[in-house]
Amino acid sequence: MKLLDELKEKILKGEMIGREEALLLADAPLKELTAAADEIRRKVAGDGFDLCTIINGKCGRCSEDCKYCAQSAHYQAACPESYPLLDTEKLLAGAKHNALQGVLRYSIVTSGKRLSDVEVDQVCASIRTIKKETSIEVCVSFGLLSEDAFRKLKQAGVSRVHCNLESSRRYFKGVCTTHTYEEKIETLKAAKRAGLSICSGGILGLGETMEDRIDMVLTARELGVKSVPMNLLNPIPGTPYEHNRPLTNEEACRCAAVFRFLIPDASIRLAGGRGLLGDKGEACFKSGANAAISGDMLTTAGITVETDLKLIKDSGFEVKLYNG
Repeated sequence: MKLLDELKEKILKGEMIGREEALLLADAPLKELTAAADEIRRKVAGDGFDLCTIINGKCGRCSEDCKYCAQSAHYQAACPESYPLLDTEKLLAGAKHNALQGVLRYSIVTSGKRLSDVEVDQVCASIRTIKKETSIEVCVSFGLLSEDAFRKLKQAGVSRVHCNLESSRRYFKGVCTTHTYEEKIETLKAAKRAGLSICSGGILGLGETMEDRIDMVLTARELGVKSVPMNLLNPIPGTPYEHNRPLTNEEACRCAAVFRFLIPDASIRLAGGRGLLGDKGEACFKSGANAAISGDMLTTAGITVETDLKLIKDSGFEVKLYNG
């Protein structure tokens, strides 16, 4: 297809495509689109696969009303449990377990709008212990923190901060009302000012359009994001999105491909909901995706690291750190 070839060559020359060009990809033949995205991935990003795991470091009773989340106190979802910030022993045990399996990144994720100053100090002590006793990279998702808090976390050994945009600025207003898109953007900017790399993507299947997905990734690109989580909505009973239709494998592959066209050198990371795909994401890894969250998610089961390591190897990738 002439359009695909033109856009692919433009990217391989080191240029970026714009919004209108990306929108044209939404209707491109899927087979040709995914093949072109995979070629861009190989030539720009190589065969490295950035694998990470997460631990639910503080669970439940969240003050925010994000409509997709089982941990929100606003809904009647069956969140499996609720507990305060985990202590050093439990966080360290998770880090050691994942490091021994060959995972290179370990992300601590907490519920709530943001950690308190006391909680930040507590988890900084835990992270210093993790960095002393393991070689695993530590990433965090602690909500809408300040630049000062991020500086403390960096000094403790954190290398990356995660804060999902979730969707486009336009669509986000219907997803959550207890914090704003602007607060998310400022959080990512504050983390970057503190010298941390940033990770930000969204959830597909909230009811948004492909235009919303493209706008979300363009915003991430403007912020300098190089790790883009691609979550697929797992419609959880008791949340407002419980009746949403999950994305098909083909839709997921198209999104992975379009995201690769938009940020050619990124880690396009399959995240929550990957287990809903019959092939565990294998087709997406041939469509431009080159990273994943392995193991269990926050409140839902995931795919084991052992299974993922085999899938990664069989797909022609090598597990390695990518993009800082």
